[in-house]
Amino acid sequence: MTSNDYVHVPSRASEGLEEAPSATFAVQAGISPRLYNNDLAPTDRASRHWSAYSIFTLWANDVHSLGNYAFAIGLFSLGLSGGQILGALGFGALFLFLLLSLSGFMGEKTGVPFPVMSRIAFGVHGAQIPALLRGGVAVAWFGIQTYLASQVLQVVLIAIAPGLKGLQTGSFLGLSPLGWITFVALWIIQVIIVSYGMEMIRKYEAFAGPIILATFVILAVWVLVQSGFRVDWAPTAAAAGADSWLKMLGAASLWVSIYGTFVLNFCDFTRGARSRKAILKGNFWGIPINMLFFGVIVVVLTGGSFSLNGKLITSPSEVVEAIPNTFLLVLASLALIALTIAVNLMANFVAPTYALNNLFPRHLNFRRAALISAVIGIAITPWNMYNAPVVIGVFLGGLGALLGPLFGIIMVDYWLIKKQRINVPQLYSDSPVGEYAYKRGFNPRAVIALIISGALSLLFTFLPVFHAVSDFSWFVAAGSAAIIYAIIADRRGPFHDVDGAEIAVQASH
Repeated sequence: MTSNDYVHVPSRASEGLEEAPSATFAVQAGISPRLYNNDLAPTDRASRHWSAYSIFTLWANDVHSLGNYAFAIGLFSLGLSGGQILGALGFGALFLFLLLSLSGFMGEKTGVPFPVMSRIAFGVHGAQIPALLRGGVAVAWFGIQTYLASQVLQVVLIAIAPGLKGLQTGSFLGLSPLGWITFVALWIIQVIIVSYGMEMIRKYEAFAGPIILATFVILAVWVLVQSGFRVDWAPTAAAAGADSWLKMLGAASLWVSIYGTFVLNFCDFTRGARSRKAILKGNFWGIPINMLFFGVIVVVLTGGSFSLNGKLITSPSEVVEAIPNTFLLVLASLALIALTIAVNLMANFVAPTYALNNLFPRHLNFRRAALISAVIGIAITPWNMYNAPVVIGVFLGGLGALLGPLFGIIMVDYWLIKKQRINVPQLYSDSPVGEYAYKRGFNPRAVIALIISGALSLLFTFLPVFHAVSDFSWFVAAGSAAIIYAIIADRRGPFHDVDGAEIAVQASH
């Protein structure tokens, strides 16, 4: 047995050991160093710190992202009134509350991150497919969101020191000197935060959440005061009759598809949740309640601004730019930057970090994987991707189209096929007769379902003939994958329900 055959498994009091168990114990437990390290291991229940408030602040940050505001404000241009937008967000929020609660419960029960969770359906090696697909989408958006935040930071710096405007001339790899300074600065801040692990991310989200909510309330009040408390609920011609219901449901479906990434790897966060009750409570206040609150802010900012100057805004940043006081403008801009960092950490940094960790568990830990993810995020020059819509449409659109099928397969396998009976220690075994070995570590039935439903999803995404129903593409993709997999999945079992307490680690890393 070589050093590569050893794996660190935390000691249990029941073994009477003060230090980590020997390699012999690890082998007896069936744990493979190719599948296990401290960051991929299940979390010990006693050390979990994610409360209902922690989960609520995740949504307090993510729901109020600038991208979400741009989407919701854009619904006015599609012919929806303020009331219809609130209805669309309400419908979408109900679906998301259900989907994210189901996804969250999986993390709370098993204590494992998304790449390990994927081993249940796809096999211990096949799980690399969903992990890398999810991580690939996220790492690209990490770079793009950092770039967008750096543009806001440039506005702040120029407002404080107008002489810096000269640094916006010139270009290296498509970015000005000031652009490089602001991008790298925000890049370093995010790397520092994530290098301290999930617990630091939890603390940052808890810190940023109230600030974000307060900032948007203040912006809404400021717009109301400026407009004389006049809000135009229908700044454009609103749809009526059956057409309005179709557009509302289409908008609700698109709202769900925006979270098509997060419904997959929500377990990355809920593996640290104290209980199912904490998930339900945090999701209730963070999804339906917070999303309706978000909709009210959208209506006030858009309708109030339209009443004020007759123009339809496209983002809250336009409201911020109109603030006449430099000090207040700087504070509001810094709040938007804090928001973007919070969204980036939870939505776009954690997933690729775990994906890389899963790919090289012997050589990487959370910190090293996070640094590699960040380097990839800057190496792809995301500002050039953002300024090339075709690249974003084909690359990110294509990858994103495959996330719906992944969700359908993983959910059906966990809830309907295995009925929550998960043998957690076996998720780290590469034995050819292991419970999740399938065929050489791959579940061919899950792969087949992904290929068929993924092809269908790509057709819905890119072929103009399906444009009329493209708003519902995520549901079509996830639903078709769920049905196909439910038909062809191996139901023979037996499926054992064994917790991971014996190989768990503290959730504080």
